[in-house]
Amino acid sequence: MTDDLTAAPGRATLRDVAARAGVSMSTVSRVLGGGYPTAASTKDKVLRAVEELDYVANAHARALAGGSSKTVAILVGSVAIEFQAYIAQGVEEQATDDKHLCLVCSTGGDPDRELAYIQLMREQGARAVVLVGTVVADDAYHARMRQFAQALDAAGSRLALVGRPPLARDVPAVVVEFDNEGGAYAATSHLLTQGHERILYLGKQPGQTTAEGRLAGHLRALADFGVESDESLIVAGEFGRQPGYQMMKARLEAGPVDFTAIFAGDDPAAAGAIQALREHGLRVPDDVSMVGYDDLAVAADLGLTTVHIPHEELGRTAVRLALHQADARGEGPGLVHRKLATQLIVRDSVRPNLGPGGRRPVRS
Repeated sequence: MTDDLTAAPGRATLRDVAARAGVSMSTVSRVLGGGYPTAASTKDKVLRAVEELDYVANAHARALAGGSSKTVAILVGSVAIEFQAYIAQGVEEQATDDKHLCLVCSTGGDPDRELAYIQLMREQGARAVVLVGTVVADDAYHARMRQFAQALDAAGSRLALVGRPPLARDVPAVVVEFDNEGGAYAATSHLLTQGHERILYLGKQPGQTTAEGRLAGHLRALADFGVESDESLIVAGEFGRQPGYQMMKARLEAGPVDFTAIFAGDDPAAAGAIQALREHGLRVPDDVSMVGYDDLAVAADLGLTTVHIPHEELGRTAVRLALHQADARGEGPGLVHRKLATQLIVRDSVRPNLGPGGRRPVRS
């Protein structure tokens, strides 16, 4: 086995760097590890020797010795999901800015695979592990996240959750979420102010945290504007283009169009719904208005009014906070929680209903 002391032929070692800089090997380790104060002149000599010798530290050996590797891991449900891919990009950019390697792992939504990856990242000495994706936040989930967070914290790492609900205050983790409910409230409020009261909601998913938050925001806006909620206008189904198409098609085939606007749970669902509407001879916004959620690329392509989520900033914030908390292990607070704002993006998919003006909130 090669390590930092006895490297393969032609590869500089820690001993070579120490000899070139005229310092001890422990001093070189302290400079490269960055965890101890070192005189500026000594640091300059070591870094100059590193550059001259083209020295590369063996991160695996450092992890085996009880240190951490300069690695940030992000676990996503699927890299094919655009929402998660954008967050992963933010994680990768911030990790690179902080001179860390970023590893992207796909769990397929499998809790057992998620656990296996986290254990692997512990063994590799990753400094932060970022989990992305909506969940069913039951007791088993909270117990599993506590287990993950405590195990990583004991190894000098930090768990970060993005777009997931907060954990208990004593859990050593970072949670970065967006104002999911507030974004939905803004979207429905926009439709209401344009005179739409019969709003079809696509994407009710009991127990799924992201979907529940969006439906809650929609219902709160209806209540605040004095519009009674109608269960017949709430359609159960998953997010995504194909589910959106199927929900819309089934609704259109079930009876007459008794709504003037549609709130699709995410942009791909809106795209699918628009396709189904076209097949039935209905146009957006001429015949039916439409809003979506997420502000993905398809929203701009369709001119869809939607809710913007700061995807990349979610990832960047998670990495910044996680690395800071990993550095302050044993000194900082347990749970660190941040919520980022969403923004309504008005495009061309909403037309006023029965004249301008619309409704105003009846409650503040």
